[in-house]
Amino acid sequence: MTHAPDQDPVEGTPLIAPSSVDHPLHEQAVEACRSVYDPEIPVNIYDLGLIYTIAITSENDVSVKMSLTAPGCPVAGEMPGWVHEAISGVGGVRNVDVALVWEPPWGMEMMSDEARLELGFM
Repeated sequence: MTHAPDQDPVEGTPLIAPSSVDHPLHEQAVEACRSVYDPEIPVNIYDLGLIYTIAITSENDVSVKMSLTAPGCPVAGEMPGWVHEAISGVGGVRNVDVALVWEPPWGMEMMSDEARLELGFM
């Protein structure tokens, strides 16, 4: 059986849930995530590919699924709070929930071209 690499081979469902890209607050939530940096890497966490999903309900509740470059990341306990704080500052957002997930594991292929260029990988 063949499957797309970003889908679960058994279920056929995406490993990373889709974001609410059509929601009016989506771009502002993305920009808020871009204001958060991993202190060890000079690139924001959105362009690093650490933000997996930004889901926004019709009531403007935001649910973020994010990962870290490694489980032993020194700011593992703090970074979800930084994301929560950044998105909470977006006008119109009612509630924010940030969940740290480890599946799928983060990989360098998740970085944006801008992040790869900044880090010298392009």
